[in-house]
Amino acid sequence: MKNKGFFNAFDDVWILDGVRTPMVDYCGVLGHISPTDLGIKAAREALKRTGVPASDIGSVVCGNMAPGDFDQFFLPRHIGLYAGVPVEVPAIMAQRICGTGFELFRQAGEHIQSGACEAALVVGTESMTRNPIASFDNRTGFKLGAPVGFKDYMWEALKDPAAGINMIQTAENLARKYGITREQVDEFASSSFAKAVAAQENGFLAGEIVPVITEKFEVEGYKPRGIRLQGKVTEVAKDTHPRISPVEVLAKLRSVFEDGVQTGGNSSALVDAAAAAVVASGDYRKASGKAALARVVGAAAVGVPPEIMGIGPAPAIRLLLERTGLKLDDIGCFEINEAQGAQTLAVARELGLDLAKLNVNGGAIALGHPLAATGVRLTITVAREMQRAGHKYGISSACVGGGQGIALLLENPAVA
Repeated sequence: MKNKGFFNAFDDVWILDGVRTPMVDYCGVLGHISPTDLGIKAAREALKRTGVPASDIGSVVCGNMAPGDFDQFFLPRHIGLYAGVPVEVPAIMAQRICGTGFELFRQAGEHIQSGACEAALVVGTESMTRNPIASFDNRTGFKLGAPVGFKDYMWEALKDPAAGINMIQTAENLARKYGITREQVDEFASSSFAKAVAAQENGFLAGEIVPVITEKFEVEGYKPRGIRLQGKVTEVAKDTHPRISPVEVLAKLRSVFEDGVQTGGNSSALVDAAAAAVVASGDYRKASGKAALARVVGAAAVGVPPEIMGIGPAPAIRLLLERTGLKLDDIGCFEINEAQGAQTLAVARELGLDLAKLNVNGGAIALGHPLAATGVRLTITVAREMQRAGHKYGISSACVGGGQGIALLLENPAVA
C-alpha cells in the first residue's frame, strides 16, 4: 500500500531565482513595516534578479499567516500590483501555516503545468512583530463584569485545541518518543548558530538577501506605498539573530516546561521577513534564454497526529522518495525547518538522515522562522546550496501545526 497523502509530479517547472529580505528579530527594525510592503520589496527584487519582465507574470501566489495590518485581505493583490504585474493578472493567498512557503511553489507548479500561465511570482511574507492583540467575542459589545476577551494572537495560535497542547509540547512528546536529551538538543542548536554565523562570514547568506532601505513603491493611478526605516537606520542588510552560542551558554537557559528539553535558545527565533521567487515553465525558460536555479521535481504533503506534528517532514519526504523512485542517499542536501531542536532531531532519527547533509548553512534556530516566508527561504537556500556543492538533488521541508508535513524535491540543472 502506498503512503497516504498527496503528491504532485512536475515535468517541466523551474525556479529561475529567488531572494529574501534579511530576517530581523521580533520587535526590531522591521517590526513597524507591513508584511505587504516586505512582500513587495522581495517580489520586485526577484523579478529584477531573474530579468523577467513583470508583464510576463501570469499568476501571483502569496502567503501570509497573521494579519500585520488591516489590509491583509488585499495582500496578494497589492504585492502583485506594486511589483508591476499587469492589472489583469489574478492573485491568490495560500495558507498551510509553517508549510505555506512550500505550498506556494506547489500551487505555482500546478498553475504552470496546467497551462494557466507560463511564469508565476511566489511571495511569502510575515511580520511576527505585528501579530495583533485580538478579540473575537466582542462584536456585540462588552457586558458588565464579563471578560473583555483580548488575547495575544501569536501566543494563542501556538496552541492546538484538538490535541490540547502547544507546539513546544509536541516537540517534548517527540523528545520522549525518540529518547532525545536536553544536551543533544543544545548541541544541535549550538551547531545551527555556528553554521549560520559561518554562512554570514563567508558571504553565502548575503547572496540570497536584498537589503531593505527606505523607498517608495508607486503604480500609476494608485496611492503610493513603501518602506520607511525609523531613526538613524538607513539600511538593513543582514540577519540579526545568528550569534555564536556555545553549548555551555545554552545549557544555562531554563526549559519552557519542567524537565523538558526545549528552551528559548534551542527553538526557532521570532523574526520578520519576506521571500520571493519566480517560477516558470521549461518553454518559457528556453524561449527567454533564462538561467534556472533548480527544477521542481515534485511536492508531497501528508497528515500526522497533531500531538507529534513535528514529525511531519519524515513521512512527507518518504512520500516524495517513494513516488520519484529515489533513495535517501540520492539527496545531496536537506533544508528542514528547525521549528524546535528536538523536533528536527526526531525527523532526522526517523529517516536515518546524515546530519552533515542537514541545514548546512544554519537553520531556523539561528536564522528565524517567519511563518509564511520560511518555506520560500528554505527552498531558495537548498537550491543555492545544491549549485554551490554540485548536488543533483535537494529537499526542503517543514512540519505544520495541527499535524501535517510538506516537502519539495528539487533538481540541479547543472548536474547531469
